[in-house]
Amino acid sequence: MIITGSLLKKMRLEAGLTQSELARLVGVSQAHIAKIERGKVDPRLSTVNKILQILTSKRGKTCREIMTREVITVSSKEKIKNVSEIMVRYGISQVPVVEGGKVIGMVTEEGIVRNLSPNISEEPVEKVMEPPLPTVSEDTDISVIKPLLEVHPGVLVMRKGELVGIITRSDLLKVI
Repeated sequence: MIITGSLLKKMRLEAGLTQSELARLVGVSQAHIAKIERGKVDPRLSTVNKILQILTSKRGKTCREIMTREVITVSSKEKIKNVSEIMVRYGISQVPVVEGGKVIGMVTEEGIVRNLSPNISEEPVEKVMEPPLPTVSEDTDISVIKPLLEVHPGVLVMRKGELVGIITRSDLLKVI
């Protein structure tokens, strides 16, 4: 079989992807995808392989479909006692720390336990805050977040720079 630009366009349309979406998934510009489809450019083999891999893989669920919305967040000045009470009440093991609408870190059960001391309950969150979790867009296929969840306890789901959801390992288990 000869792979032509028109064949790739047909496959893209069958997959229900726009040129922009395919370009983002492949890691090239939308203009480059358009040129490939029109036969105006001879793409590198690695680019064609990435395109074929994306177009032939079964599209699974997106982060939007499995994320937990209405994410509970705290400020860096919040007392650790209050945050730990929130974590127990809602059965969560990590809470994003947000300042000025931006995620600046995370408070985790592990982080609190690692820093246990007689006065920890009155300390501000910033004393035990860890770096933020990795972020993905809500259109990201959940197959992309699997390797992230092998290393991190969760991923933050963003839309135009705004936190709109969180996916933890237990959310991924629910999909199974």
